[in-house]
Amino acid sequence: MVQRSSPRRSRQLEEFGENIRRWRTLNGLSAAELADRAAVSRQTLRTIESGEGGRIDSLFAILGALGIADTAIAGIDPYTNETARARIDELLRNGGSL
Repeated sequence: MVQRSSPRRSRQLEEFGENIRRWRTLNGLSAAELADRAAVSRQTLRTIESGEGGRIDSLFAILGALGIADTAIAGIDPYTNETARARIDELLRNGGSL
């Protein structure tokens, strides 16, 4: 079984949540304002900002309300990552597909 919780994962979630809080601050929004714009509860926003997790649809509602959903999607695009791009090229050279 895959371990879903680890110290590293906890740090990543905390850092991600802190980054969302920073974006909220940069946009001059209170937590209540962002929660309202994203159509999520204040508790849901608090859970995500504190790094405790949350549902992906709630996360994307928040990212969308902050205007950074497309940036987040682009950030995980394997076609724009040098390491992934090299693996994609090798995969395709060997007759594989994505």
